[in-house]
Amino acid sequence: MKSDCVKAGMQQAPHRSLFHALGFTEEEMKKPMVGIVSSYNEIVPGHMNLDKIVNAVKLGVAEAGGVPVVFPAIAVCDGIAMGHVGMKYSLVTRDLIADSTECMALAHQFDALVMVPNCDKNVPGLLMAAARINVPTVFVSGGPMLAGHVKGKKTSLSSMFEAVGSYAAGTMTEEEVREYEEKTCPTCGSCSGMYTANSMNCLTEALGMGLRGNGTIPAVYSERIKLAKHAGMAVMEMFRKNICPRDIMTKEAVLNALTVDMALGCSTNSMLHLPAIAHEIGFDFDIKFANPISDKTPNLCHLAPAGPTYMEDLNEAGGVYAVMKELADAGLLHLDCMTVTGKTVGENIKDAVNKNPDVIRPLDNPYTKTGGLAVLSGNLAPDGSVVKRSAVAEEMLVHEGPARVFECEEDAIAAIKGGKIKAGDVVVIRYEGPKGGPGMREMLNPTSAIAGMGLGSSVALITDGRFSGASRGASIGHVSPEAAVGGPIALVKEGDIIKINIPKMRLDMDVSEEELEKRKAKWQPKEQNVSGYLKRYVSMVTSGNRGAILENH
Repeated sequence: MKSDCVKAGMQQAPHRSLFHALGFTEEEMKKPMVGIVSSYNEIVPGHMNLDKIVNAVKLGVAEAGGVPVVFPAIAVCDGIAMGHVGMKYSLVTRDLIADSTECMALAHQFDALVMVPNCDKNVPGLLMAAARINVPTVFVSGGPMLAGHVKGKKTSLSSMFEAVGSYAAGTMTEEEVREYEEKTCPTCGSCSGMYTANSMNCLTEALGMGLRGNGTIPAVYSERIKLAKHAGMAVMEMFRKNICPRDIMTKEAVLNALTVDMALGCSTNSMLHLPAIAHEIGFDFDIKFANPISDKTPNLCHLAPAGPTYMEDLNEAGGVYAVMKELADAGLLHLDCMTVTGKTVGENIKDAVNKNPDVIRPLDNPYTKTGGLAVLSGNLAPDGSVVKRSAVAEEMLVHEGPARVFECEEDAIAAIKGGKIKAGDVVVIRYEGPKGGPGMREMLNPTSAIAGMGLGSSVALITDGRFSGASRGASIGHVSPEAAVGGPIALVKEGDIIKINIPKMRLDMDVSEEELEKRKAKWQPKEQNVSGYLKRYVSMVTSGNRGAILENH
């Protein structure tokens, strides 16, 4: 056992004295030590129930012959951090989570791990850590929130942000906004649409790192507790068989996850996190891989905000495995990839059934024949940009309009809510990338304001920042290179004509190369006033098209 180097032999007597201080028995010191990485806290609604999940995991580990030991991981609530300086501290936590978990696991020589995440950066951060540590590891999330109900309709967090936009437009009263406020987020759990947290928890299943139901069983269902117990049991079986994360998270598994992403219509943030996870296993993931996979992968699901269905509906329809079975029947998945069940992907999904073709469309009736995400390139985004095309109105798939340029998110929001943005405009928000933000803030406030103002089918938004999974409309993010390093988005001027062609994967500005060269010669980097962790982050972070991974420059 890996933990023998801190528990066995005379040389380890001082170490054992500290385990005695922890209350370990002699019997426990002879068993595998399993770290339970708990993301529980009292500020994130998706994490407030994780104490119950952790206790269930501990029972499962102990029942299967291991000794569970809990240690923490941090997590930020993107919804609470949204729209102010706090959002600069969201994406940056992904790497803190990976680093700190690596430190804890290797310093104390755990034999195996169970990761208990739920929300946006927490899931990919722990997947990155799992790849680095490479001891038997199972993931079990806290589960999604149930949808809210307002005036007989299901709602989710994006409904709340759009209600604020409707209030600004004068189409909703303060009392109506208050009703949304009180009813939109009715339970604990990750927000109820196919936002980033639920996207990553579903993709954890697709990667093979979580048991069936990890992404979809609602947080408040007792089935989630059973799943946690089974996760504890499963990690002990993995320990006995010596199945480790790098046996599971292969290049083929990452491509499976990207394929499932296309079918589900996941958050654009998956195009930040999959490259970062791939980087940890030595796979150089170019975001442009998305387009050939998207070209052959049908979009089968339109969960909120793209459509009227929610995570609870996907769960009842058969969950991620049912989606994967549809894809496997079309020959779109690598079925021989190993998973945490000790079985292959093909073995896991062979009996999966699509129980509701209105939620998971069958292969012969997809929403579109191509996937939910697209990577656009052109003279505005030479290294690529990302759009959730499954959430774009048909009339906005091809669009031309004048640039309305803003140097930060706050200025754009003020203009949108002040009625200064008109139908046909293309809102450009720059200096919000990984370095420029810093921290690549999500733009849910401006996209929701555009939708709430009734401009969702006539106004596009382009940024070197990123979007919440709750965003919808012609929202194009991750524009690379970013403005802070002199990317073309830094050279856009008010009134320049921006050309968007999603079917042709193009994002261009109607400005000559000669004019761009003149602008480039005059461009000066924007001064930043950052300190602490953000200062270190700026010095190491790479572009959005590389997953905003950290490197020593």
